[in-house]
Amino acid sequence: MDDSQYTYVKREIKNLLAVDLNAYKAQQMQRRLRTFLLRSGQPDWPSFFGVMRHDKAQLEKLKDYLTINVSSFFRDTAKYEQLQQHVLPELLKGRTTLRVWSAGCARGQEPYTLAMVLAELTGPFRRHSILASDLDGTALDMARAGGPYTAEDVAAVPPHLLDRYFRTEKDGYRVTEPLRKKVTFRQHNMITDAFETDLDLIICRNVVIYFTADVKEKLYKRFHDALRPGGVLFVGGTEIIPQAPDKGFGSMGFSFYCRKEA
Repeated sequence: MDDSQYTYVKREIKNLLAVDLNAYKAQQMQRRLRTFLLRSGQPDWPSFFGVMRHDKAQLEKLKDYLTINVSSFFRDTAKYEQLQQHVLPELLKGRTTLRVWSAGCARGQEPYTLAMVLAELTGPFRRHSILASDLDGTALDMARAGGPYTAEDVAAVPPHLLDRYFRTEKDGYRVTEPLRKKVTFRQHNMITDAFETDLDLIICRNVVIYFTADVKEKLYKRFHDALRPGGVLFVGGTEIIPQAPDKGFGSMGFSFYCRKEA
């Protein structure tokens, strides 16, 4: 895909889906686009977009594909053990409830994982504020419905939590209604939309890695400003914030960055 063709594709996708591909790494995104075009059966991009303009279902599939909704419950189990045993107890010092944001929540696996962890740690009736957001409306519909999730999705859920917080249906596993009520889902574009403030914890794992260096820098600054002093940013297992101290973050171990106190 040459530069002029990619410029055309980016313009069409922005017009159709309100997704700005300039924020994403070009080489990686071009590979995904070529694969989707091949699978679509269309011979070229003008034919592809000609069909897409009249096929809402295919547009949603394209949006889902481009926004990379890959997640699972208790992804990186050791990190959630660290969260439960060290990070959350520190955040709860002097507080009865926490304000949490799961940014780029995909189909809801991570915010529901957090809801389970908090319920086990502080009791099922503690009313923490858990906001979960994503750009993809189709993924959010599944999240709000609590599934269904596959056996692979829930493979890392401890058996006693699987029994307590899920019910088995013919099409998979579904989160119980009491747990669903603990999470508020909202469509949100983290590149352009405003952030909540005074947050205790932000979970944004394996999302920022797909963006360009300039967009990453802006997001880390916005995450910092959205946290209260002492609040924590929880990132993916392979993600490292470059020059974190210069951005106002201290380390709480791999994957956990704390906004420095004023």
